[in-house]
Amino acid sequence: MSNIVERKPGERVVYFNGSIVPESQALVPFRDRGFKYGDAAFDMTRTFGHRIFKLREHVDRFYTSMRYLHIDPGLSPAEMIVATEEVLAENLKLLDEDDDYWVGQRVSRGVDLVGGDMWETSGGPTIIIDCAPLPLRERARLYRDGIDVVVPAMRRTPPQSLSPRAKTQNYLNLIVAEQPVKAQDPEAWAILLDINGNLTEGMGSNIFIVKDGRVFTPKSQFVLGGISRETAVEVAATNDIDVVEADLDLYDAMTADEIFLTSTSLCICPVRSVDGAVLGSDRVPGPITKVLINAYIDLVDYDFVAQYLKRLEA
Repeated sequence: MSNIVERKPGERVVYFNGSIVPESQALVPFRDRGFKYGDAAFDMTRTFGHRIFKLREHVDRFYTSMRYLHIDPGLSPAEMIVATEEVLAENLKLLDEDDDYWVGQRVSRGVDLVGGDMWETSGGPTIIIDCAPLPLRERARLYRDGIDVVVPAMRRTPPQSLSPRAKTQNYLNLIVAEQPVKAQDPEAWAILLDINGNLTEGMGSNIFIVKDGRVFTPKSQFVLGGISRETAVEVAATNDIDVVEADLDLYDAMTADEIFLTSTSLCICPVRSVDGAVLGSDRVPGPITKVLINAYIDLVDYDFVAQYLKRLEA
């Protein structure tokens, strides 16, 4: 890995194909298959108080996604971890004490060979590792008010077509589904149904439903198994709260006692309403969600809820 070249004051750096360079110099060719076809995989974690969370687990899932796509990054998982830690360490110098990063890895199949056939590439895969500040101010009110979920008409791509268990860079199904939701309410979050009418996931979020003291979530084969989702299940177990994977439809959501979403940035965040209908619990978060949020805070040893809510006071 080469030394970091000179960059503008305050400019973050990225790992780009073997070197750490300023963000402005990490230029992906227009013939890159990630740009042309979404032919790429990625993963994303976050820091808590500048400490990266479950990096190995995220990298393991990243390599599983690439194995599904038959992409060989040419780096071992251990090398990917080292490069990620180096990029983060350099970028942390630019971060305020109370802020945190998304930290992500992206690998495309590479750049199409000019004059070659569809599967011929030149120069090997494109590899990027980057950091981006978390949208703490923009999402702060979600912990105060709860998330408003809207279920769009468009259905989630079925696993028979493309497995949602791989974290690929092709998010068009989720993006197009979310467009009418954002047109209706720019601050709402979309959760898609599958072709059978069961709840699946949103763009970067998993859904959990609480009913009669038990927690339910969609079956693993129909969603991306988020690390935050797995962590929520983990902290539920330590608090003797059952989590059941099941087929869940809109009836289950509309009659739930509580609902929460998990995501990399938010960890666990309560839901206030589904399709405009306010949930049965008159508290946000509800009691079970509150227990799980507190357990998550204890696990990561950082009060991320206070980190968000602080932005409402500024």
